[in-house]
Amino acid sequence: MSTETIPDVRRLRALQAEVHEELTENILKFWATRTPDLVHGGFVGRVGPDGRPHPEAPRGAILNARILWTFAAAYRQLGTPLYREMAEHAYRYFVRHFVDADHGGVYWLVAADGRPLDTRKHVYAQSFAIYALSEWHRATGDEAALALARAIYGLIEAHCADRVHGGYVEACDRAWRPLEDVRLSAKDAPEPRSMNTHLHVLEAYTNLYRVWPDAELAVRLQALIELFLRAIYHPATGHLILFFDERWRPRSRAVSFGHDIETSWLLLEAVDVLGQATLRPRVQQASLHLARATLAEGRAPDGSLYYEIDEQGRLDTDRHWWPQAEALVGFLNAYQESGEVAFYEAAEGVWRYIRKRQRDTQGGEWFARVRDDGTPYPDDKVDFWKGPYHNGRACLEAIQRLRHLLEHARSR
Repeated sequence: MSTETIPDVRRLRALQAEVHEELTENILKFWATRTPDLVHGGFVGRVGPDGRPHPEAPRGAILNARILWTFAAAYRQLGTPLYREMAEHAYRYFVRHFVDADHGGVYWLVAADGRPLDTRKHVYAQSFAIYALSEWHRATGDEAALALARAIYGLIEAHCADRVHGGYVEACDRAWRPLEDVRLSAKDAPEPRSMNTHLHVLEAYTNLYRVWPDAELAVRLQALIELFLRAIYHPATGHLILFFDERWRPRSRAVSFGHDIETSWLLLEAVDVLGQATLRPRVQQASLHLARATLAEGRAPDGSLYYEIDEQGRLDTDRHWWPQAEALVGFLNAYQESGEVAFYEAAEGVWRYIRKRQRDTQGGEWFARVRDDGTPYPDDKVDFWKGPYHNGRACLEAIQRLRHLLEHARSR
């Protein structure tokens, strides 16, 4: 990066201080004070739009793994004892109630008291279990957590890996027999392969490789990176293809701006953790192409990120919380990789939007969705999909990246 393109120290410091305050005084404070369940253990499965917890609500593996990851990562990076306490609270409940003692892996959904409600083994949920358990091990050195993460990885590879066409079968029943309906939600296309599941396998395997640099895991992680470059990233458009048949032939035309910008930095993280220098130039090219396309096509005049372009080519102008979070990281990453000031300004722009519209200054945390006119929808603050992982991770990533930029700026 050219030193002439680095913003001045005061500008970098101001952004870093705002992000740190948002993380500690809003996001993590909300989750540490409003969501722990001291009766059943773990964390509540729902907090309504009025801020009222619903401890009786069912609990998803994805939300609980994301809570574990967030507090473990926050403890590892910031060292605050409360964050370790919250992570351990999440870990104990997760291991006790989500892990299938008979068949391995984690259930999709349990009741508040821990009874299994949906026992299917979706690779998306297994991946978040690996991501969270490896982060808890990374933060604390807990060997049992690493052993469990490795065991789930082994089950995915044994039962879900497609050795013919690449990638993974996306969902199985409790005993690891493939399911016909692999959709994450009713919104998803009824296709056998998805970008989304494979992105989070990539993310999980990257974090597992950090703490367990196994040779076979390296092969699987490299294969995932190459799958993204070969099939999922579309070099003609700078976007990701979202759904495929078993042979990785495209089965969708929609564009997800949040996933594009999220993938732009997760792919580079994967290749760097793997240490694959020969593959990095291709990954960097794809990463910057994704970021440039997002900047050109997905950014609203107010600096925020639109949600998507649907299968009919219609722009969804709602501002969901998670694309804003991923845009902060993705644009900072693109700036670090390219030195192009437009990316840094885009990161600052989306941050200004977050502070003005996405964060809930009265009730805490962030609004799940905001309309084009700036008014929030009355959505739940916490639900199966709404957790602290996207915005919590975005703040942790931004703090680290801004620290590196500050070091570079001071050395000029």
